[in-house]
Amino acid sequence: MGVLWHGGKIYTMRSEGELVEAIYTEDGMIKDIGSYDQLKKQYEGEIQLYQNLKGNVMYPGFVDSHLHIIGHGEKLLHLDLSEMTSPEQVLTSLKERVKYLKEGEWLIGEGWNENQWEDPTILHSNQLDEICPNNPMMLTRVCRHAVLANSVAMKLAEITDQTPDPQGGRIVRDEDGVATGYFLDTAQEYIKQVIPGVTQEYLTRVVRTSIDDLLRLGIVGGHSEDLNYYGGFNKTLKAFFHGIDGNERKFRAHLLVHHEVVDDMNKEGLSYGDGTEYIELGAMKIFSDGALGGRTAWLSDQYEDDKGNYGIPIHSSQGLEDLIIKARSYDLPVAVHAIGDKAIKAIADLIEKYPLTNGRRDRIIHAQIVNQDLLEQLSRIDVVLDIQPTFVASDFPWIVERIGEKRVSLSYAWKTFLEKGIPCAAGSDAPIEDVNPLLGIEAAVLRKSSIDGLIYNKAEQLSVYEAISLYTKGSAYIICHEEDRGQIAPGYTADFTVLDQDLFKIEPINITKSKVKMTVVDEKIMYEG
Repeated sequence: MGVLWHGGKIYTMRSEGELVEAIYTEDGMIKDIGSYDQLKKQYEGEIQLYQNLKGNVMYPGFVDSHLHIIGHGEKLLHLDLSEMTSPEQVLTSLKERVKYLKEGEWLIGEGWNENQWEDPTILHSNQLDEICPNNPMMLTRVCRHAVLANSVAMKLAEITDQTPDPQGGRIVRDEDGVATGYFLDTAQEYIKQVIPGVTQEYLTRVVRTSIDDLLRLGIVGGHSEDLNYYGGFNKTLKAFFHGIDGNERKFRAHLLVHHEVVDDMNKEGLSYGDGTEYIELGAMKIFSDGALGGRTAWLSDQYEDDKGNYGIPIHSSQGLEDLIIKARSYDLPVAVHAIGDKAIKAIADLIEKYPLTNGRRDRIIHAQIVNQDLLEQLSRIDVVLDIQPTFVASDFPWIVERIGEKRVSLSYAWKTFLEKGIPCAAGSDAPIEDVNPLLGIEAAVLRKSSIDGLIYNKAEQLSVYEAISLYTKGSAYIICHEEDRGQIAPGYTADFTVLDQDLFKIEPINITKSKVKMTVVDEKIMYEG
């Protein structure tokens, strides 16, 4: 017995503008599409439910190709600093939170971003100590490549002014060599490793909190990287199994496996694609550089606003190559965080040197700064680019100061990638950016800064069809599900996002004003607005 979906516009996304009147689904799959009368007549004896869309618009389910599901849940539960526009505002909110701390309890804040402050000065541990002298504090920057810590936290981590910088990280110090409480990239681990472990119950609650919010926003699935944190591979994977049970919560989670826990996965007898109908293991995750906000993304030329700084490679050249070799020994594709052109080049060379032979797909995550030679190489090798359209809205115009006008023309070059035949998928990198896919679609189409309202690199604007494809067909292709996900067609999963607006007909500036009316996973309505 099945469901006949009708009564609204239904975009298949098989080709631009293709519409059907109705869909017949059965056992969580699309069995047929066509006219309402035809499907009603053909399947009349099998239709258990007529689901009227009430004039709303259905699309294949939107999937976020890069986010941190547990991180998003924690942002919802922790102190959120992402909307604050001054250091004073941050300090005031911290002062208020301190009132409710128990003895020894950590104060955790998420998402501060000095680039949206009028005074972009990084807070010093001394300022944090004045507010919170007795409890440890850690504040994660929006990019998740830097943290601030107070003196109590640094003492717990046994940080002194003589503590060496780790490979791929930096302890920021003042002119006298005194640690300021600002830790970049791998140096963050000094602080994070002394935070008390979380319980299994807490992790499960965070997963459920996150998934419920994603479903509310019309997201039916996400590719997430969480398994190296929160107590390790087994504990974190168990939280996903408990949180996405396939009954109360249906959501398609594709979990990247950080290189530090890939051996743990192997010890459990698990590999790529293993899991459940709703949770599957994916590529080996590697970080090759940092982020542009903290000037740690690895560039081939120095930062325009920090002469002599080329960013930070997280691994040595041999160390990075060894990780690729390790992934291949497990028959795994890699998913590599690479923002700067030097980092992208390093991983592209290794993908070319050690190509996959099993049909799976490597991905480069972010790929923000490229050059002409890199474009040619990326179009030649078998790799998918995992891009984040909202970065355009949040990074411009300050990114121009970071890298200079000359490099901006080939930065965040989404249209160029597609024209070069380089396959792409799109995500949010939540909790770093807002997870709402409509924000990403709008940003890809408009390329309008949320800071100054101007449009940057107009030639790189995508069509609405191209933008939606990134969240549907693109997200399916990157994990080898292009034959059963990302389109509305027979043989594909019955995963749908239903909005009150036709995104192809409204002005792009109004895309984010659309409302989610229904989120459907495996034929079941998981959210109704």
